[in-house]
Amino acid sequence: MTEVLGVIGGSGLYEMDGIEVVEQVHLETPYGLPSDGLVRAQLAGSSQQLLFLPRHGRGHALPPHAINYRANICALKLAGATQLLSVSATGSMRRAIAPGDLVVVDQFIDMTKRRRSTFFDAGVVAHVAFADPICGQLATALQRIADEVVAAVEADTRPRVHRGGTYLCIEGPQFSTRAESLMYRGFGVSLVGMTNMPEAKLAREACLPYATLALATDYDCWHASEEAVDVPAVIARLRTMTGYAQTIIKQLATQLPNAQDSAASHALDGAIITAEAARDRQSRARLNWLLGDPHRD
Repeated sequence: MTEVLGVIGGSGLYEMDGIEVVEQVHLETPYGLPSDGLVRAQLAGSSQQLLFLPRHGRGHALPPHAINYRANICALKLAGATQLLSVSATGSMRRAIAPGDLVVVDQFIDMTKRRRSTFFDAGVVAHVAFADPICGQLATALQRIADEVVAAVEADTRPRVHRGGTYLCIEGPQFSTRAESLMYRGFGVSLVGMTNMPEAKLAREACLPYATLALATDYDCWHASEEAVDVPAVIARLRTMTGYAQTIIKQLATQLPNAQDSAASHALDGAIITAEAARDRQSRARLNWLLGDPHRD
């Protein structure tokens, strides 16, 4: 099976040299509409395809708490994505992770409050393993490529690539209070952001290997000698970091590991605990995109 990378991030990620837009894909899912139409693109001079989904919609129309995460993940899988890369702006919670650095995270803490975090509602119940929420082999490939990309940058402007760390996801859309920021720092986390939950949980339920390339844009508001989060400064720094992310995406798309070797691809094996006879027919039909139609030969 041909591997297809689905990229979730800013609306401008696919606007880069070496990428040709093939089509705009508009899908309605059993959970409603995704944040926006998907962009199916192709690497120039290659048959390798990618899928891009602007997480906040084009023009950043959706705040983090209003994103239809279930529709986003479902649409990417329906469109043919076999592995997912989240590109996310975050605040650094460690001095060692400076604004401008890149982080390949490996853990999450979910502090969101009102977001639908499962495809398995009443009628069909599943409990997937989520101890290791990031696909290790995808993260390894991501880090190797990120290291290669930043190695080509002049030494005095070169960002660092950090492997591992915990991303704490808050509800938003407000940034943290100083007291909250200090509390999160006490948890020992590496980053704070607003979007990777329940995105990562839903990717696991959809059996899609998932990894995050976090772009550290600021020190949140815990750092005594740094200004609190300033949106114009964050956006300016993010433009530079997006350039690195685009180069990494292009290389990763051609060097993806085999998705079937990832534990994420087998997340539903034995996870559904509702007896076949007890499964609600309507709920089961809503999951046909994921589980297959039981009435089809």
